[in-house]
Amino acid sequence: MENSTQTAFRQVEEISTKEERYEPFSWYEQMRKESPVRKDEKRGAWDVFDYQSVKYVLEAKEFFSSNRSKKQDDQQKSPIELSLISIDPPKHTQMRSLVNKAFTPKVMKAWRPRVERIAKQLLDNIDPAADIDVVKQFSYPLPVMVIAEILGVPLQDQSRFKEWSNWVVAGPKDNSPEAIRLLEENQQRTYHELYVYFKEIVRNKRETPGEDIISVLLGAKALGAVLTEEEIIGFCILLLVAGNETTTNLISNAFYCFTEFPEVFEEIIKDTEGTLPLAIEEVLRYRSPVQAMSRVAKEDTLLGEARIKAGDIVVAWMGSANRDEQQFKDAGRFNIKRKPNPHLAFGKGIHFCLGAPLARLEAEIALQEWIKRYPAFKRSDDFTLEPIQSTFVYGLKEFKLTVL
Repeated sequence: MENSTQTAFRQVEEISTKEERYEPFSWYEQMRKESPVRKDEKRGAWDVFDYQSVKYVLEAKEFFSSNRSKKQDDQQKSPIELSLISIDPPKHTQMRSLVNKAFTPKVMKAWRPRVERIAKQLLDNIDPAADIDVVKQFSYPLPVMVIAEILGVPLQDQSRFKEWSNWVVAGPKDNSPEAIRLLEENQQRTYHELYVYFKEIVRNKRETPGEDIISVLLGAKALGAVLTEEEIIGFCILLLVAGNETTTNLISNAFYCFTEFPEVFEEIIKDTEGTLPLAIEEVLRYRSPVQAMSRVAKEDTLLGEARIKAGDIVVAWMGSANRDEQQFKDAGRFNIKRKPNPHLAFGKGIHFCLGAPLARLEAEIALQEWIKRYPAFKRSDDFTLEPIQSTFVYGLKEFKLTVL
């Protein structure tokens, strides 16, 4: 039986091909004009496309719930269903206050030299004389290595992290019952393996604490609450997948934008320190690493002229909102001088991405270090578009570059 999240993110037929998955923006534009809030009867979900409505769905916690599980008893829920991304206040408030301790500005400042070390190490291993798969060799391993250090887990498990992350964010190849069943089976297997893996890690950290986030969370207290073992495991799974996928795709999509708009990249080369942070924000808007998030209506409510019933699934398309002409002047233009840039790439409201500062830090350091070594590059002559097979996570499986 499908859960509500799988139902919401069954393959949208309008973006079924590789090209449409990486370039869904003309469809978004059409939907904003014709059906900014629509009910897709085949998927049994509402789709929301315009900026103001998407922002409202993400912010209005009193009307839209992040708890997409149909299980009533917490004992029956998986760790990911007990994690920050899947719970509402007051439990969300307690848990957020606990895990916030690992993402303060002071902590991020301390992480900068460690991220720089990892970025330089990866670049040292790259042969600029050969074509470079920037995803495989740089944008994927960097955040995985950072997350491994943050969690205090063995780096040799990196290949397992990749496989697990791929299955968690995967979408079905098509909407056939067989494809959906196969996806569900693989995701259930993946969640079980992640649970077993992190349960053992947590047990070891309890016996021998370190300076990692798991050890911090095991001893953290806030608002009179502590985290259960299941909640810590859920947070570890969430951090591994979200911290890995979001940052990897942000960096990969940045490289794509730089080769897509070489004249803009020339501006970045001239003043990297001054323009790169703004460029990263524009990549987040223009090619958002996460294109959509789902919610469940808590009660009957109106969204524009649409009558949404309690229990209905609502998919907020942030990738469309970030191209809304009503919010962003020349929304279809990649403009690194855009100010302000109130994109929704990291969500909005109480579920605003906890790891956003870390993702920004990693992207800035990774791109800065790359530009220092390889300021001139282009897409490989044998480049083929290989987007991730997912409806809501947005990025590239591979992206080959040639250093000039």
